[in-house]
Amino acid sequence: MTRLRHIDLNCDVGEAATPEQRDVEARLMPYVTSVNIACGVHAGDAALMRSTIQLARQYDLAIGAHPGLPDRESRGRRELPLSQGFVLDLILSQVSDLMAIGQAEGIRLSHVKPHGALYNMAARDPELADAIAAAIVQLNRRLILIGSAGSELLTSGRAHGLAVAAEGFVDRAYQADGRLVPRTEAHAVLHDESTVLARAHALVHDGTVVAANGTMLHLHIDTLCLHGDTPDALRLAHALRTMFAESGISVRRLDHAD
Repeated sequence: MTRLRHIDLNCDVGEAATPEQRDVEARLMPYVTSVNIACGVHAGDAALMRSTIQLARQYDLAIGAHPGLPDRESRGRRELPLSQGFVLDLILSQVSDLMAIGQAEGIRLSHVKPHGALYNMAARDPELADAIAAAIVQLNRRLILIGSAGSELLTSGRAHGLAVAAEGFVDRAYQADGRLVPRTEAHAVLHDESTVLARAHALVHDGTVVAANGTMLHLHIDTLCLHGDTPDALRLAHALRTMFAESGISVRRLDHAD
């Protein structure tokens, strides 16, 4: 597989519940090129959305919406029964809220990345994926839709004429079918520096990832995600940027990709 010359590094933000978590989010921003901001449903509120946009603007980051399920207890990570209509309205309301705050701050959103359980469900359910893509078309068809590589979400996005970005994860274990290992399972989250760097190197240079059972997966990716709540996320972000620089890989915001 062709070696990538550049990559986007994204992080989910606007989800902090404590001052310490907000500090980590803020300190991650110099290392990433795109951020996905929670829209006040699974996490965050209007004030946090606004302050996060303002901070991301200081670093000239691509700013996107990160809509999730209405389940704060699980922080949007528990799967719920969903209909197409419910998901359509959920995306419309959350992304609209962030768009309005962005407009007031002089910022245009660049992308949408669903959060947690919604992201995972839409990756395998074409009806839910179609609802998300249809909502984005209604809002602004220039928004890029981020989904896991090879997912139904990307298929639906393309079918609706949207630009899409395939995402790979440097800090999550993969199953043999290309889906993420559920967070409820042991070793679902990767935080060993050498493991994370090896994962990122393989995804960017070879388009490959080794699943938890040893299966070799081939994935084309446009953006890499590092979660802010992964242990030692700041150290990992610094190590990733150092590795990319030494490898001659340009790290640049998603909406500047070829």
